[in-house]
Amino acid sequence: MNKNELKQFLANYALFRDLNELEIEKIAEIAISREWGKNSHVFMQGDPIANVYFINEGRIKIYKSDINGREQIVNILKRGDMFPHVGFFRKGGYPAFAEVLEPSNLAVVPIAKFEKVLIENPELSIKVFKVLGEKIVDLQERLEAQVLNNTYEQIIKLLIRLANVHGTKQEDGTIFLKAEFTNRDLANMIGTTRETVSRTLTKMKKEQLIETDSQGNMIIDLDHLFEELL
Repeated sequence: MNKNELKQFLANYALFRDLNELEIEKIAEIAISREWGKNSHVFMQGDPIANVYFINEGRIKIYKSDINGREQIVNILKRGDMFPHVGFFRKGGYPAFAEVLEPSNLAVVPIAKFEKVLIENPELSIKVFKVLGEKIVDLQERLEAQVLNNTYEQIIKLLIRLANVHGTKQEDGTIFLKAEFTNRDLANMIGTTRETVSRTLTKMKKEQLIETDSQGNMIIDLDHLFEELL
């Protein structure tokens, strides 16, 4: 993106939508457009926190890794998302890895410069707090699901969340969820095993709670899944 395209992209971003022309220009002036190739990393867990990223094109996997190399997927981000949210108010290292799942174009904003813009624009600071608040609620709901729900219920809630975020609504009201996530990915999102996810999805297909086509894409009826949680 050139500077004009970068400015237009940021102006359409939910976080900046209410800013005036001059305020948007201040953000665009400190932002840089960069490309990342598939399977590369935007940053590694533990790298010094330096930038906040806004996704123009592509998908980014945020995940943690323990000392044994086991992966825990925190989120799958797409166009219109920003990361990492902790970057604004936390010093030290990035708390997770950011892996590029497909060729991506990101707007890179240095945190030190962005903090100055926040100080000059209190209304933008309020919007940032709102975004952070929504993220806290999302993480709290996921934690509660792991603590209070059994694995079957966790998988149902995960499919509902993925359908709402990444799915496409069809004319009959069902959600088309492209086969972008392997069973291992799904398992890593909720801290279970690939085998457990595979058995559960097979059970759900037999009970006609979900459907899959020959490419592995899912057809999800959210009403049926919600009924399973009652």
